[in-house]
Amino acid sequence: MSYSLNRDFINRLSKLTLANKTQKEKELWDVKGILKNRYNQSFKFDLRPLKNNAKGGSFRTKADKMVFDIKDQYIIIDVEELHQHLNNKSLKVLQLEDLISELEWNIILPK
Repeated sequence: MSYSLNRDFINRLSKLTLANKTQKEKELWDVKGILKNRYNQSFKFDLRPLKNNAKGGSFRTKADKMVFDIKDQYIIIDVEELHQHLNNKSLKVLQLEDLISELEWNIILPK
């Protein structure tokens, strides 16, 4: 798994912890921290980039939030809610626009 982490997003976090190689590969999260001016709770974020306009995921992830880096914004989706949505709808492929409208917990941050 070789990709560079999004420094702009990381700078939006306080009490930052970068995942080690094992955490990235086995637990599927990249960075842990508190989203400044939003929450006082620490979350584990999956920052893997889109590949061919798709982002893979796994039910075995330990990430709390999944971050999509889209043009001039970051879209943050709650992983647990996403998994429930996938189970309820028996879906394997989703459109990001649908997730934004159908899920309750999401944040859109301008860059």
